[in-house]
Amino acid sequence: MMSYALFEGRPVTTKGRWINPLVFSLLKRFASNNNRYKSVEKPIFILGTGRSGTTILGIVLSMHREIGYLNEPKALWHLIHPHEDIIGNYSQVPDAKYRLTAEDATHEMRQRASQLFGAYLAATRSKRLVDKYPELIFRVDFVRALFPDARFIFLARNGWDTCHSIATWSERLGVQINSEKHDWWGVNDRKWRLLVEQLVKTDPVFSQSVDEVKRIDRHLDRAAVEWIITMREGLHLMRTSPDYIHLICFEDLTLQPDETLSALCDFCELPMDTTFREYARQTLHPVPAKESFDIHPKIAPLFHDTMREMGYNT
Repeated sequence: MMSYALFEGRPVTTKGRWINPLVFSLLKRFASNNNRYKSVEKPIFILGTGRSGTTILGIVLSMHREIGYLNEPKALWHLIHPHEDIIGNYSQVPDAKYRLTAEDATHEMRQRASQLFGAYLAATRSKRLVDKYPELIFRVDFVRALFPDARFIFLARNGWDTCHSIATWSERLGVQINSEKHDWWGVNDRKWRLLVEQLVKTDPVFSQSVDEVKRIDRHLDRAAVEWIITMREGLHLMRTSPDYIHLICFEDLTLQPDETLSALCDFCELPMDTTFREYARQTLHPVPAKESFDIHPKIAPLFHDTMREMGYNT
């Protein structure tokens, strides 16, 4: 409750945004005062594609006695880096950055990150931090520049299931407010435009299809593009940085929670916790697979190739 009320902020698709000025006032006080809060040691970040089980994994981890859990604290991250807001929740600056590198991290950002997350750990009396923010998968080097001992969980899920979940979410929760459309793709498609301009255009596998991808407007096809590019980023990280990236497949997490979470605790250097383990056993259950769909022909081959590379049947 403290995480939700005081640290995470309210995105554009939620109610209660009136509280955001209060949240930012408090966060700015934490970031700028002379207090020295708890040291942030080996923070854990949950990465992947949204709607792939990142929330339930974060909630399960929040049951661990050592964990303080933040669910997409984008208000906090917006204070750390003012150009990181790809949705348009708190800023409409046109030069937002989907990908952040180590060179984007300044001394002031390191100080703000340490103060803000340290204040959260002190307020919740937690030893370790878990931050679920899927898009950080494109900012791992930036996060490591802030927290060199950070650990990252790359959560993957079957592409068909993920795409259906994104499309359903966007259709169900998308709203029109005056001249603005707010849905999965950001304020007036801000996230989609940034994804295409900064990730699709710079990935060689999309070199022959950028113009067609840019014109895609069906939720399912856009979700497929996001899933492809996110899984490819995760696979790249697994190859180049296996020491601090840990892969979990959602299907393994729900089918074999004991084994999957035991390996996760070993990777994160967390002791096994009875409450955490029992909660996982009661909460995690296999989810029936969704049907495949007719995917846009320009991205279908890449989608199927990525599914096979991730070990899923196409």
